[in-house]
Amino acid sequence: MKSFSVVSLILALFLASCTTRQEDSTTMKKAYGTLPDGNTAFLYTLKNKNGMEVTITNYGGIVVSLMAPDSHGTMKDIVLGYDSLSSYVANNPYFGALIGRYGNRIGKGTFKLNDVQFKLAANNGENHLHGGLKGFDKVLWEVRELEGQPGKSLVLRYHSEDGEEGYPGRLSVRVVYALSDSNELKIDYEATTDKPTVVNLTHHSYFNLAGAGNGDILGHELEIMGDTFTPVDDGLIPTGELKAVKGTPMDFTTPSTIGTRIAAKDVQIQRGGGYDHNWALNKPAGTFGLAARVSEPTSGRVMEVWTTEPGLQFYSGNFLDGSNIGKGGVSYKHRYGFCLETQHFPDSPNKPSFPSTVLNPGETYTSSTLYRFLTR
Repeated sequence: MKSFSVVSLILALFLASCTTRQEDSTTMKKAYGTLPDGNTAFLYTLKNKNGMEVTITNYGGIVVSLMAPDSHGTMKDIVLGYDSLSSYVANNPYFGALIGRYGNRIGKGTFKLNDVQFKLAANNGENHLHGGLKGFDKVLWEVRELEGQPGKSLVLRYHSEDGEEGYPGRLSVRVVYALSDSNELKIDYEATTDKPTVVNLTHHSYFNLAGAGNGDILGHELEIMGDTFTPVDDGLIPTGELKAVKGTPMDFTTPSTIGTRIAAKDVQIQRGGGYDHNWALNKPAGTFGLAARVSEPTSGRVMEVWTTEPGLQFYSGNFLDGSNIGKGGVSYKHRYGFCLETQHFPDSPNKPSFPSTVLNPGETYTSSTLYRFLTR
């Protein structure tokens, strides 16, 4: 009996040691800084067997860096961002952030749901943008590291209270970042509510496949799997129609260089100051499919975007003006990055013809987006 106890003790110590090592290997974690409210934000680094790394902070769920290989295997950070937490807090045009409760714009900051009118913050002219004054990009997310694959995934949770930023219902959100050994970064979203509400979650990294801060993105080649887009008014709110891209500067049905038509004398280009529009994807609604492909000729990097969402917002960094001093002290100038935001359409709560963004109690909102990195 005594011998059995000793063996059991040794086995227990061994298992505890293994568990500790496993927990330590979930992600590399370190303190990132202190927020104005006194809470500490952390950095978490996911790494795959190829040496690709993604670093995420639980402040705003922000992807702070994404190291991807070029055609020679050289790793470089390809997302715009800052060197410090304080810079993200002080002046962040959504670099790398999780966006909610509603990504993109809601016209005049109002919508009606079940005959009740809701008023949101007008933080983009007269319109509501990306969740309001304090959207999901500006909150501290809870971290559940051990729910995922050790070293490969990070689970973030946030509870948005009823009435937060004007939205109805207490929304419970779960987001999983997962990095595969196939050089794919996948983002899975889930949300539930206790009252009818609207939800449209997305991710807002600014990419430059030549490397963050390494010039503009006008030479990148883009293909979007969408034959139609949603034209916008002067406030960048969709008019409600779907328009064919053929014969317009919005036609990326075959690979085209971003800069080729970005200064076209076209009313939609002029209203966006370049590209800042939503494409209706060709794939069946709700199915997981290819939305876009981007390649950068000098590095050979290629990025594919796959999603379950019906729409894709292509933004060409039109409002970057050099005032954002990024990593390594580099000034992010006009069009130094592009965004491909998978989403339901802008202003859907006010456009009955668009795919619905309503979430009711008892239902679960789900969405998945994958960024696949390849080389030529």
